[in-house]
Amino acid sequence: MQGEIITNKITGDSYKKFHHPSGLDVLVWEMPGFSTTSALFATKYGSINTRFKTKNDADFVDVPDGIAHFLEHKLFENEDCDVFELYAKTGANANAYTTFDHTAYLFDCSENYADSLRILLDFVQKPYFTQATVDKEQGIIGQEIKMCEDSPQRQVLFNLLKTLYKKHPVRIDIAGTVESIAKIDADLLYRCYRTFYNLHNMVLVIAGNCDADEVIKICDEVLIPVEDIGLETDFPAEPMEVEEKYIEQIMPVGLTLFEIGFKVPACKGEKIVKTELESAILLQLIMGSGSPLYKELFDEGLINSQFSSEVFFGEGFFTNLIGGESSDPLEVQRRIYKEIERYKAEGFDEEKFKIIKNSMYGSMIKNLENVESCASTMLSAYILGDLSAFAPIETLSQVTLEDLQNDLDKLFNIDSSAISVVKAR
Repeated sequence: MQGEIITNKITGDSYKKFHHPSGLDVLVWEMPGFSTTSALFATKYGSINTRFKTKNDADFVDVPDGIAHFLEHKLFENEDCDVFELYAKTGANANAYTTFDHTAYLFDCSENYADSLRILLDFVQKPYFTQATVDKEQGIIGQEIKMCEDSPQRQVLFNLLKTLYKKHPVRIDIAGTVESIAKIDADLLYRCYRTFYNLHNMVLVIAGNCDADEVIKICDEVLIPVEDIGLETDFPAEPMEVEEKYIEQIMPVGLTLFEIGFKVPACKGEKIVKTELESAILLQLIMGSGSPLYKELFDEGLINSQFSSEVFFGEGFFTNLIGGESSDPLEVQRRIYKEIERYKAEGFDEEKFKIIKNSMYGSMIKNLENVESCASTMLSAYILGDLSAFAPIETLSQVTLEDLQNDLDKLFNIDSSAISVVKAR
């Protein structure tokens, strides 16, 4: 089977992309000389996908929050045994996770990758639900949800998302609520499975000590061809205005936690790659560990080593996050806002921009020597819109200081920001 070769124009690295007859896209990054293999079998089905239709549906269908995460848990059980027992025989380390926009089943191994790949492809295609096992899982996940509600770190983030977003389902916890998962039954799980676990909505990525021809041969053996059902998902229109500017929760914490978010207009495809890179550079320039603001806040005891930032995005949402611990989070917020306004007026230092950009480039090059990173990068790029895994490296080379200055107000708009605080009584 002939595959398309995706090549990094800068480094010369490459991987292969196959459109398998079953409907599945398969991405294989052969890395000669490496001893480990990392594989992920993923569906574009996350917690935000609660409204959908197929060509067989007259209208859009709404399902309970948390069902994607619930389904992930249930797939590890089959009629005969627990899937982890099968992986134990091959020596692979297996896991799974659900995010806002996708669910992935994965394994890492140093040998027997072919046998582990057969297990992965086989069990994900064979759901087994009964009402009795669903009822049991509702109790297990219900306890997990309650544990999450007791986590200050989790609450400070999800409280922020509820203040930033008025309508988009990113404001709902990935696991849902005890009330929402109580509405899930076996029939609904099967319906969501048949809709989102259709191979036309999925991808297999594998990197490291593997052979593309062997991977495709295993796919030929194990994959069950399916019809493309014309899946469509739907999200409510999200305004740029935030729901609230401030939210506070009392919990047993030693030092007050805070999370500041800047809501950014959602974007797609290659544009989201450039927006992410610009945001990451700006976060480092304005408040990174080498910035004047960071030093001032740290020296004054307003932040500590827990202070951090990240770019958070997916289908229909994009937010720049800054969080940590502080005795006075509102003062930290005020100082960050002030520094942003100063940079809007005065501009950035070109030498500092080059240092940060080169550092990011060096990290990307280093990740090309990590099997797990190569696999996850292929997956992330595919989920974003079937992009090349090399898009970030190639796009970074084109980002200019002028781009940052022009986009600063859009990426750090104070009117579209909010703060979440968790503090002790």
